[in-house]
Amino acid sequence: MKKTHLKILIVIAIIVIFYLFTSSGIGHDLTLETLKEKQGLLKSFYENNPLQAITAFMGIYIAATALSLPGATILTLSAGALFGFWAGVILVSFASTIGATLAFLSARFLFKETIQNKFREKLERINEGIKKDGAYFLFTLRLVPIFPFFLINLVMGLTPIHTLTYFFVSQIGMIPGTAVYINAGTELAKIDSLSGILSLKLLIAFALIGVLPLISKFFLDHFKSRKILRRYKKPKSFDYNVIVIGAGSAGLVSAYIASALKAKVALIEKHKMGGDCLNTGCVPSKALIRTSKILAELHRAKEFGFEGGHIDFDFSKVMARIHRVIKKVEPHDSVERYTKLGVDCIQGEAQITSPYSVEVNGKILTTKSMIIATGAKPLVPPILGLDKIKYLTSDNVWEIKSLPRRLIILGGGPIGCELAQSFRRFGSEVTLVEMTPRIMGKEDEDVSCLISEKFKKEGVHVLTTHSAKAFEVMGDKKILICDHAQKEVRLEFDEVLIALGRKPNTRGFGLENVGVEIAKNGVITSNEFMRTNYPNIYVCGDVAGPYQFTHTASHQAWYASVNALFSPFKKFQVDYHVIPWCTFTDPEVARVGLSEREAKEKGVFFEVTKYELSDLDRAIADEEDHGFVKVLTPPGKDKILGVTIVGAHAGDMIAEYVSAMKHGLGLNKILSTIHIYPTWAEANKSVAGAWKRANAPKKILHYLSKFHRFRRGGE
Repeated sequence: MKKTHLKILIVIAIIVIFYLFTSSGIGHDLTLETLKEKQGLLKSFYENNPLQAITAFMGIYIAATALSLPGATILTLSAGALFGFWAGVILVSFASTIGATLAFLSARFLFKETIQNKFREKLERINEGIKKDGAYFLFTLRLVPIFPFFLINLVMGLTPIHTLTYFFVSQIGMIPGTAVYINAGTELAKIDSLSGILSLKLLIAFALIGVLPLISKFFLDHFKSRKILRRYKKPKSFDYNVIVIGAGSAGLVSAYIASALKAKVALIEKHKMGGDCLNTGCVPSKALIRTSKILAELHRAKEFGFEGGHIDFDFSKVMARIHRVIKKVEPHDSVERYTKLGVDCIQGEAQITSPYSVEVNGKILTTKSMIIATGAKPLVPPILGLDKIKYLTSDNVWEIKSLPRRLIILGGGPIGCELAQSFRRFGSEVTLVEMTPRIMGKEDEDVSCLISEKFKKEGVHVLTTHSAKAFEVMGDKKILICDHAQKEVRLEFDEVLIALGRKPNTRGFGLENVGVEIAKNGVITSNEFMRTNYPNIYVCGDVAGPYQFTHTASHQAWYASVNALFSPFKKFQVDYHVIPWCTFTDPEVARVGLSEREAKEKGVFFEVTKYELSDLDRAIADEEDHGFVKVLTPPGKDKILGVTIVGAHAGDMIAEYVSAMKHGLGLNKILSTIHIYPTWAEANKSVAGAWKRANAPKKILHYLSKFHRFRRGGE
């Protein structure tokens, strides 16, 4: 039987049972007056047929609770009147929990999937809270009888709380309220009305008891945090409000925010201000990409109406330009600039000696809080024979002066793809080796295919499903041995570039001395406030994960610095709701939100609207009419779930969607916004128009057609 059919049958069964219950008059008999009137008869039946009475009572109670039928209060009182206090508490406790769990499971089966898919983004934070503190939250609700239990059963069924957790927490949490009603039932003759059972004082007492788990959790967390600090002597005064370790993107922004908020802040950097982004990452790679694109466009001179084009270049001068660009950007991240902002910039190796102190250049500095922003370094796997050759990474590739004749790049991710295309355009024979079935594996398959075709056209050799096994040096020859389809593939090369990701920098500066927790994936463990297991040590940037982008490092840095300065008085939870990124190949690949693959993995229902850039006037004029804009929306709705853009200026075009998703604007809003003609941004409006056409109300348009025929007359 299909799941949908089973759902329909269950709903019909519930409706029928509820109808029979209300139409038969059973509900009218579940009153205090009827119970008092028939107490003797029921008591006599129980004494003569104890097993049948208990079985019947349990069955009725479970059914009433499972189906959310009225009368649970009277049934609970009757348990006290018939079975006495202890037996009544036990019977009702189990019957109510079983019934509540059945109602919980019914709601989960019937509605959870639909509700979670429909309101996935809005429920994301609630789901995280339930996973983390669901037991505390449920216990609180169960202890306070003013919350309708049937509603709790239904609502909790829509959350990700585990069934066994729900059962046992409900079992324990409902006992106090059950005991009150059972006790009242043992003295049934003294009860005049149901409202008299729970007095205002009793309700307040229950409410206080209910809040107690959450309050106790707060204090437990507080004392747990403070306990870890007790091993260290707290200074009577501090040199700084916050010390930031690492002057990359995350550290610079952290120091900037702290100084802007008039805190006294020290920024410690052992190497170069600006970190990877300025010195070995974003800035040099984009400078290299820009120069290589000029060469690529000269090779396409005939497409632009020229007879041909040629240019001579000295690769050492290309690399010199890159360092000139770094020098030009350098003042933005310089010691001079940050000193003027009020930051104490210290050159040296930091060593954390306690949660309150850092040693640098032989001097101990004390601090109220600390921010770790030590970044990451290239991941170099232990491949056999790699130690016998001099290999390149994204750190040292900028030091080479001559163009490699034969270059192998290990890794088909963003760094590998960007550098593969650039070096090929300068004239290197580039082989890109990727162990998975396709390059750019985090993107959808249509993206990977388009970039792969572009690489093939430009002469980059892309070898997927090739796993690097060993390096060999035979005289002047250097060889990479790969495994492909259980066969050995040997590739000769002059230089090899390792681009297999980045590893967080967590060692060498004292984290291990104080016991800051490191997660299994190598990043420093932190919570939603960017706080580590120490209450005054925060983390941001690549060393924190889960993203390794300059813009997310800056994003995290705001939360880390503000929380470090103002916690526990005020805390801000980091928001990863809308995170965009771009791979600067040619064409560029930009994305925000869900890809098709991710949406399928998460069970999100979606439809795809795709606009080919071959149709865009500006793209045609620029001879860049390739690529697409792809938008994911819920079926029939204009809400933007995710966007992928492949094309020239994709990194700039995506900004409109980032803003729209951040502020809850849909495709209709983009469609109604004027875009300058002819620009690349018009593609965003065009894809919105394509969505509108695909979702046009056919019936309304049909009647409009008839209306216009009528107005023309004679038809």
